[in-house]
Amino acid sequence: MKLGQAFKMALKSIGNNMGRSFLTMLGIIIGVASVMTIVSVMMAQNREIMKQFEAMGTNRLEVYAYLYNGSSVFDDLYDYCLYLNEYVQGVTPQGYLNATVTYGDKNSSSMEYTPQLYLGSDQYSAVNNFQIAQGRDLSKIDIDNYNNVCVMGARAARNFFDFIDPVGQEVRVNGIPFTVIGVYQEKDPNNDYSMDNMILFPYTAARALGQSVDMSQVYVKCRDSQSLKQAKAMIEGFLTDICGDPNDYTNQKGYFYTYSNDEYTDSLNEQSKAMSMVLGGIAAISLLVGGIGIMNIMLVTVTERTKEIGIRRAIGAQRKSIVAQFLIESGTICGIGGIFGILLGTVFTMLGGKLILHFDEILWPSVGITLGAVLFSVFLGILFGMYPAIKASGLQPVVALRAE
Repeated sequence: MKLGQAFKMALKSIGNNMGRSFLTMLGIIIGVASVMTIVSVMMAQNREIMKQFEAMGTNRLEVYAYLYNGSSVFDDLYDYCLYLNEYVQGVTPQGYLNATVTYGDKNSSSMEYTPQLYLGSDQYSAVNNFQIAQGRDLSKIDIDNYNNVCVMGARAARNFFDFIDPVGQEVRVNGIPFTVIGVYQEKDPNNDYSMDNMILFPYTAARALGQSVDMSQVYVKCRDSQSLKQAKAMIEGFLTDICGDPNDYTNQKGYFYTYSNDEYTDSLNEQSKAMSMVLGGIAAISLLVGGIGIMNIMLVTVTERTKEIGIRRAIGAQRKSIVAQFLIESGTICGIGGIFGILLGTVFTMLGGKLILHFDEILWPSVGITLGAVLFSVFLGILFGMYPAIKASGLQPVVALRAE
């Protein structure tokens, strides 16, 4: 039997039993759509999170340290990190200011998304991967002279000033005037809780505001991944001398930890892979159930067409021809089911991008996932159609011809 003829017979058989064929395909359709949707949404979410980390900058080390007696480690730690200029590109404290910023009738506390108020050094932008779009950045003079100045993220600048040029404008922080000296380039436009919705003040501005701010956290930007490892080891050794060995609970004077964003991304990748495998495995169970349904319906088809098989065998059809016919039929059923599954999976992926990930643009499943889904569905048809096909080819012509 020619291949084209076998496909025509397969399509005719499916068409003659449309309802039964659709129910048989249903497991494949649901399975393919589920796998496509889950894997595509998980991959897209992982990409978005990785973009966030990339926007914050690579080779960045987070250091947190304090002493139990209440003394500050900041000055010594900050100076030591600056001393490691062979490995380090920038150092900044990461302080958080609790205050209200006003400009005219605009008030930060009444905004839908309240801007984050950070205290940092003149190297804050280098450490956190910000670039100046207007005006200038913080300088060491601003830090040393306790200048009442600030630099705004792009979204915070829009929220306060709309289309007015922010540079040179005066905002009030708890009633105290601060001059806007610059605006950072936008780097996180599609996030409601955007990292662009921030205002940076010199860390020495806390004194002008009469606030005592916890400066236990320092961010260090290293030159490359090897420098990060070296700087991490040296900073940990330095803090062990000040705070005590973290593994010796009897002689500790304080607490510290160091963590790099590379460790965050590695951990995230491992978690995403594990989650994708678990959810994909659950969705694949429906494919297995669909495959068993294919086997069941093909066994029924063999029983219904026993006499036809007997006639073909009696006039000289070879066993491999019978096997090929039923494998093509089961593969066709799964292939059609896979196509419908892809269409449904594409719709679900688009909805997932809008409703789960809140993407502005349309989320499409990857070409690799789509092709994989089609090939896997056809493979299932061949795999689960093998036993019925072999059973059909093994029928004796005389016995088959006597079947009703």
